[in-house]
Amino acid sequence: MSEQEKTKVMFVCRTAPYGTIYEQEAIEAMVMFGAYEQDISVTFTGDGVFSLKKGQDTSLLGKKNFSMTYPILIDDFEISHIYVEKESLEERGLTESDLATEVEIIDRNTLKQKMKEMKALLPF
Repeated sequence: MSEQEKTKVMFVCRTAPYGTIYEQEAIEAMVMFGAYEQDISVTFTGDGVFSLKKGQDTSLLGKKNFSMTYPILIDDFEISHIYVEKESLEERGLTESDLATEVEIIDRNTLKQKMKEMKALLPF
C-alpha cells in the first residue's frame, strides 16, 4: 500500500496505565490497525504518560507491565510516531530520561496541529 493510500490514525492514550482496561485495549487496537498497514501515531497525554515510565513493577497488581510493548509496536507493526506531550510530562514531574522508550516530545500546540492532520483520533 502506498503512503498516499494509508489512513492517518492517532491513538491518544490519556489515562493511567493501571486500574482500567484502556491501555490493553489500545495496544490490541494498535496491533490490528498495524496489520492493515495504516499510518499510525500514538500520543501520550495527561496521566497516559505514566504508561511509558521506566521501572514499573506491576507484580502486586497482578497486571502485565505494558511499558516495554511500545518499542516492539514500532518495529513490528510500523507505528510511525510515538509522541509525548511536553506539558503532561512536566505537570507530573517527569522528564524524557524517565521514559522506557524513545519518543518525540512535542508541545501542546504542535500536538494539536498533528491531530488536525489525522483522519481518525482514537482516545483511550
